Amino acid sequence: MKIAIACDHGGLDLKRTAVDYLHTHGYEVVDFGTNEACSCDYPDFALPAAEAVANGTCDRGVVICGTGIGVSIAANKVKGIRCAHCHDTYSAKYTRLHNDANMLAFGQRVIGEGLMLEILETFLTTGFEGGRHQKRIDKITAIENKYFK
Repeated sequence: MKIAIACDHGGLDLKRTAVDYLHTHGYEVVDFGTNEACSCDYPDFALPAAEAVANGTCDRGVVICGTGIGVSIAANKVKGIRCAHCHDTYSAKYTRLHNDANMLAFGQRVIGEGLMLEILETFLTTGFEGGRHQKRIDKITAIENKYFK
C-alpha cells in the first residue's frame, strides 16, 4: 500500500515518527513535506498529498499539523477525499468501516507518538464495511458533484 504523507512545521516530529513506522511495516511512502522546522503553511503540503490520494497515485494519506484541524480542512477540499481527524483508535476503526475514509489527520500538539501509531495502524488495517454504508458514501459523492465544479 502506498501512503501519501505531509505536514507543516507543527507536525514535523510526528510525521518523522509515522514515516519510520510506515517504512518498518512495509508501506511505500510518498512524502510531500515539509522537512524543515521553519514556519510554513499547511495547505501547501496537505493539498498535494490529498491530490495524490484522490487521483489514485497513493492509496491512503496522512496529514499532520499542530492540531490536525487545518490539514484536515485543507485535505477535505479535494474532491474524493474523506479525511478524518482522529484522536483515538475507535474513531479510526469506524471512519474506515463506515465512512471509507482515505486520509487521516493528526495534531502533534494534541496526541503523543504511541497513541498516534496505534491509530495509524488501526486506520491502515481496517477495511470498508460497505453495505448500508455505501449509500451514505454515495450521498457524500453527490454533494461533492453538486458543489465541486
